[in-house]
Amino acid sequence: MGSASDIPVIEKGVKVLDELGIPYEVAIASAHRTPRDVEGYAVNASKRGIMVIIAAAGLSAALPGVVAAATNLPVIGIPVKGGALDGLDALLSVTQMPPGVPVGSVGLNASLNACLMAARIIAINDREISERLEAWTKERASAVAESRSKLA
Repeated sequence: MGSASDIPVIEKGVKVLDELGIPYEVAIASAHRTPRDVEGYAVNASKRGIMVIIAAAGLSAALPGVVAAATNLPVIGIPVKGGALDGLDALLSVTQMPPGVPVGSVGLNASLNACLMAARIIAINDREISERLEAWTKERASAVAESRSKLA
């Protein structure tokens, strides 16, 4: 994430990673204030066993793009609400990447969806994660059905 102020945004997402038993790292690095740290983190991520990088950033939200430029790992950007445009600038920055520098994007502050997308990517080659993810999804579907029955 770009700064400590983004921590509340990622909490819901990392909770699901914990529930699914997927190990993760949380780091703070700014594309504008610590660009060398960002590049070093991205370049060395695969050597540490990282399979997907999720980058949360607000305002100009350069972090996901800078990370994607430095690695061939999948990068998922979380645009963070805030600033004069209430996150619209971050959303556009994350989604409007130049050709050859792909960043997957989720909605504003949508760390849960970012982490679920990362889990799905990892599950492609990991049967255990795939089974846990399927069970997690079924539990959520059951909860919706249960809440519907309470209305009747």
